[in-house]
Amino acid sequence: MSEPRSRIRVIDLETAGNGPHDVCEIGWQDVAQGDDGLWRLSDVRGSRLVNPGRPISPETMAVHHILDEQVSGAPFWKTVAPEILRPDGGVLALAAHRAAFEQRYCRPHLTGGAEWICTWKGALRLWPQLPSFSNQRLRYQRRPAGLVHEMGLPAHRALPDAYVTAHHLRDMLNEVSVDQLLAWSQEPGLLPRVPAGADRGKAFHDVGDAALSILVRDRDVDVRFSAETELRRRGEAPPAPAPSGQQSLL
Repeated sequence: MSEPRSRIRVIDLETAGNGPHDVCEIGWQDVAQGDDGLWRLSDVRGSRLVNPGRPISPETMAVHHILDEQVSGAPFWKTVAPEILRPDGGVLALAAHRAAFEQRYCRPHLTGGAEWICTWKGALRLWPQLPSFSNQRLRYQRRPAGLVHEMGLPAHRALPDAYVTAHHLRDMLNEVSVDQLLAWSQEPGLLPRVPAGADRGKAFHDVGDAALSILVRDRDVDVRFSAETELRRRGEAPPAPAPSGQQSLL
């Protein structure tokens, strides 16, 4: 078996709405490992406009400012995606901030089954002391070394956002292994603080037992996972999942 390829491609998408084929722009920025073992941004980056096959909604247009007339002559997603998601020479993994969004569109048949790193989940683990974990807030809270301000603008366009995310990924890779980031990315997000309710803003390890017993049944998977993790830290087993309606009839 060949050695793992020492580059990871960061992906960012802009869309026309929330449908399954609504991509209107893709941006990418590669992060590569040097002979010294350190990870750095490479010169390989780019963006492509994509014809979403439908009008761009005003709500999303107000975010990224991509116009229908700018994408009307662009190729469709199924044509653009494979050459970007499966570049010559391959990649060790793909990455994105809140990667679940990109994975909705970058399906395995387009990526060749590549694994994904979620830099949002990595940031929760590595920098839990920070007050916010959005891509842009991390940018200004952390001020990553080497990030050229103008290259990260305008925000909410695919290439600038991928460029910013790549700086977070680089710093993560220089702290922990690729395997560790992949493992964290396969789990729900480990939130450092309760995001809502009476204990909003309180660290999970400061939440009382009664409140924690409620949080482990929260509808939000990240909240449940974070509460369950705290229970395990306290030496307690999380409650068993409630049976489904069908199971209760059997």
